[in-house]
Amino acid sequence: MTAEPITEADIHLIQRIIPHRYPFLLIDKVVDIVPDKGCVGIKNVTFNEPHFTGHFPAKPIMPGVLVVEAMAQAAAVLVGISMDVVGRDLLTYFLSIDSCRFRRMVVPGDVLELHMTVKRGGGKIWKFDGRAMVGDQLACEAEIAAMMDLRD
Repeated sequence: MTAEPITEADIHLIQRIIPHRYPFLLIDKVVDIVPDKGCVGIKNVTFNEPHFTGHFPAKPIMPGVLVVEAMAQAAAVLVGISMDVVGRDLLTYFLSIDSCRFRRMVVPGDVLELHMTVKRGGGKIWKFDGRAMVGDQLACEAEIAAMMDLRD
């Protein structure tokens, strides 16, 4: 009997794949997972997140580096499912962030969709095209490369 492929990851499954925890776990779920191809991460942006107290108090904006980090976390969940390493000690390290452009501010109340597409994968080094969207508006785009380190 073959298990059904994982096409969605809730917060419990995410925590079994990547080691991030509050306040640095930046995704709430991952949907539309197609192993070795792509996924969509979901980040519900809320006013009570710690970075908004200082960035910026009068006009809260999600820092761009955290948008890119959220993209990378969604990609890491995709890799964990693609490599079938759920529940194992997988660490993901940035190798490069290229062609990164910010097109729209991300603010409390936004639902950030992190569209990650595999350009190259299957081994230790993976490359992705990423787009962070709020509705139909592009907030950020980047090419990301990462190294996967399965520690167990």
